[in-house]
Amino acid sequence: MRRIYPVLAAVMLIGIAVLASGCIGATSGAEDVAWNLTLAGETERVITLTDLRTLPAVEGYGYSVSTVGIKYGPNTYRGVLLADLVEMAGGAVEDDLIYVSAEDGYLWVFDTAQLQGEEFFTFDENLREIPAPPLQVILAYEQDGEPLAYEDGGPLRLVVITGTPDVITEGSPWVKWVDRIEVHRK
Repeated sequence: MRRIYPVLAAVMLIGIAVLASGCIGATSGAEDVAWNLTLAGETERVITLTDLRTLPAVEGYGYSVSTVGIKYGPNTYRGVLLADLVEMAGGAVEDDLIYVSAEDGYLWVFDTAQLQGEEFFTFDENLREIPAPPLQVILAYEQDGEPLAYEDGGPLRLVVITGTPDVITEGSPWVKWVDRIEVHRK
């Protein structure tokens, strides 16, 4: 019995060293994540993260402030326009609402003006309100050239982007872990 413990301890130490060095064991990058996005409206379809990455993409700067004043960013984001995804679900007309929900139950409702990047509050670095430059709402899958990490709301996060890194938007509509976009008719 006494001989088994040192051998077992040696085997465990070797195993730990091998795992720590990355020689064995499955690693999964954010790009390998199995994630489905449901688009619902006149039609309903499910697309994968891989499918989403093949759609036309846009890039821009995203910089947000939380409801308690914590700033996040600026970062560069790449993703698909929310308006394009709504079109894939059958489109939206003026009085429709777009529900964007996450796997954790969080939900944000956009009107069609916001779908086009309008009616968002924008701030400067000192959190003073400024006139809004052109904004776009995207479903981002990359942040700073890397797949969007889970702790940053990935693999899919709604982001409000602009052409410059110094514009801050209110962070509540930046839905993390998006898994459903649904058009509701009035």
